[in-house]
Amino acid sequence: MNTDLFQNAGMQPVHAPLAERMRPASLDQVVGQAHLLGPGKPLRVAFESGRPHSMIFWGPPGVGKTTLARLMVEGFDAQFIAISAVLGGVKDIRDAVAAAQVAQGRGRRTILFVDEVHRFNKAQQDAFLPYVESGLFTFIGATTENPSFEVNSALLSRARVYVLQALSHEELGELVDRALAVINAEPDSPPLAFDAPAREQLARWADGDARRLINAMEIVAESARNAGREQVDPAWLETALSQNLRRFDKGGDAFYDQISALHKAIRGSDPDASLYWFARMLDGGADPRYLARRLVRMAVEDIGLADPRATQLALNGADIFERLGSPEGELALAQAVVYLACAPKSNAVYSAYKAARRYAEEHGSAPVPLHLRNAPTRLMKELGYGKQYRYAHDEPYGYAAGEHYFPDGLDATFYEPTDRGLEGKIRQKLAFLRELDEQSPPR
Repeated sequence: MNTDLFQNAGMQPVHAPLAERMRPASLDQVVGQAHLLGPGKPLRVAFESGRPHSMIFWGPPGVGKTTLARLMVEGFDAQFIAISAVLGGVKDIRDAVAAAQVAQGRGRRTILFVDEVHRFNKAQQDAFLPYVESGLFTFIGATTENPSFEVNSALLSRARVYVLQALSHEELGELVDRALAVINAEPDSPPLAFDAPAREQLARWADGDARRLINAMEIVAESARNAGREQVDPAWLETALSQNLRRFDKGGDAFYDQISALHKAIRGSDPDASLYWFARMLDGGADPRYLARRLVRMAVEDIGLADPRATQLALNGADIFERLGSPEGELALAQAVVYLACAPKSNAVYSAYKAARRYAEEHGSAPVPLHLRNAPTRLMKELGYGKQYRYAHDEPYGYAAGEHYFPDGLDATFYEPTDRGLEGKIRQKLAFLRELDEQSPPR
């Protein structure tokens, strides 16, 4: 647990991390989040009102969640208590409550900040509720995960959710200027400059993450200082950063947003966009085996019987990857991506399966008709099991026209094939069989 984090604000020593030296001391110094911090916007109004309320900051890494929480200390003249849900537990919650009670006895507010709040389990999140309701402290949670799924509904209903956005290229460029000003202000430090292509490359590499950009600039500045270099170009930048991967949170919303984009691009029959999202996820560190499994799911769900080869090709891609590994095996997965995107689409089986599940649940355990039951014993035969069953292979067209295979009193149509790909032929076949049913006398 950490308290009074602002006791040395504005007086960070030169050897402090660059990110700490650049931490804003007021809302006006915050880069980004204009939709929340601009004049008349929600967070700006909350700060200016002097009346704090419980809130949850939701956004990707490095967009200012912790910074905004810490700014509330001065904005509301409150005691600040920080808990990391990754490292903290019940004891930290109890200590925070005790500290807040002491501050309340002295007439001072307390702001309790819980970083990565989604890491707390339901019982731990519930532990905050009585104190949030009583006003003992103002609760602020920060999360990279969708709070609708990761934060208890009771706690969520008592806090306002603010969605923070990744920083734009222009905002990251502003941070580069600020970072250079701080770096070049260091005593006995030669001036450092980035040329325009290097600035653009750094902004792309940061991928909307201010913390990532600032940390990268600190690495580059140290490398340049050691090499006696005053100008940074793209080649030097690439060397200094050692080809670090772009941000990719394998367990967070960025992960699921991108797999969703890949799925929708394949469903939308766009092979180029499909390849882009596939390559981007690999570039970001996604497990190719996970992508292979998802491709099989896409083949079954969105192509189905319109082109059954899609499922086989997806399975083949997964098998080839297992045999070759990375990077050679990724080409087989890329081939599956392109094939799935170009294949005719049908979700008819997927929809039929869901409809059949609902129908089965609604009608319970309807008995199997006697003529469809197997009769391996004499008793079963005497009871009528299998009686009057018609063997389809002995009928014209290999089809027992007019036969009924549902439980007595039930009948439904779930599968409606499209006219796309192989399903077009399946549709014609089923239409022909239904004509035979209509021409057949009832059983």
